[in-house]
This record gives sequence, structure tokens and C-alpha cells, in this order.
Amino acid sequence: MNITKKIKAIIAYAGISEAELARRLGTSPAAFNNRMKRAKFSIEDLENIANALDCDFKCSFVFKDKTEI
Repeated sequence: MNITKKIKAIIAYAGISEAELARRLGTSPAAFNNRMKRAKFSIEDLENIANALDCDFKCSFVFKDKTEI
């Protein structure tokens, strides 16, 4: 699942629209929609989305021995 699909899934789970998330992030719905089309989000962007939706964002690498970085 790419990042755009994941963001759409969390928006649906939260029960809000993309436009509402854009407003919570302090951007316009059109600008947010353009970013969704390009699927260009930094780790900081994803953390801000999580904060706007009152959830946690986790990004890590997990080795076969269960070491997580």
C-alpha cells in the first residue's frame, strides 16, 4: 500500500474528509490534494498528519532478529 492509500485509509477511519484534514494541517484542500497526487510527504509531514488525527505515526526498520530502528 503506497502512502497516498494509507493516508486515505486513515482519513476514512477517522471519519473526516481530505478537505478537513487539509484545514487541520493549515493548508488548502487543493494544495493537499496536489500533494496526495504526487505522494510526496516527509517524515515530518506524516507526523503532522498523525497529530492532526490524534494518532501516532511509526516509521521504522525491523530486522529479522526483531531489532527495530
